[in-house]
This record gives sequence, structure tokens and C-alpha cells, in this order.
Amino acid sequence: MQNSSKQVTNRQQCGQGMMEYIIIVAMIAVAAIGVYGMFGKSIRNQTAGMAKEIAGVDAKTEIGAAASAAASAATRGDNSKGMGKYNADNDH
Repeated sequence: MQNSSKQVTNRQQCGQGMMEYIIIVAMIAVAAIGVYGMFGKSIRNQTAGMAKEIAGVDAKTEIGAAASAAASAATRGDNSKGMGKYNADNDH
């Protein structure tokens, strides 16, 4: 009987550990979505610029667009917003 109850307890603990892991992964995913929503345009422009530079093509336009997007994100990040409009200015 005791071995049976130990096995049940071990399974419950394993399930609890998995649930904690899932919650942590979900929190990281939500944070990543928020960061990408704020800086997505800048990240896309920087990636395009790097790809062009690696290919040997001048990427001044993309680098300038990335700087502009970063400045816009900084301005949006400084504004106060309520929960009703928390995603109103983010890039789509």
C-alpha cells in the first residue's frame, strides 16, 4: 500500500512541476509579444539592413528606417496610457 501512495505523490509533484514550467513559458511568451509589438518595426528594418549588407548591397535606407522606428517606439513608450488603449499605437 505504501508504494502505491508514494507513486501517486510522485506523479502529483511531477504534474505540479510541469504546470509551473508552463506558466513560466507563458509569461515569457507574453513578454516577448509585448517587446516585439513595441519594437517590431525597428527589428524588421534592422534585419532587412543586415541581410542587404551581407549580400553586399548598401542598406542606408533600412538603417535610417530602423533609427526612425526606434525613435518612434521611444516616444510611444514615454506616453501614459490606460488599459483601454494599451495597444492602440503598436505596429500592426
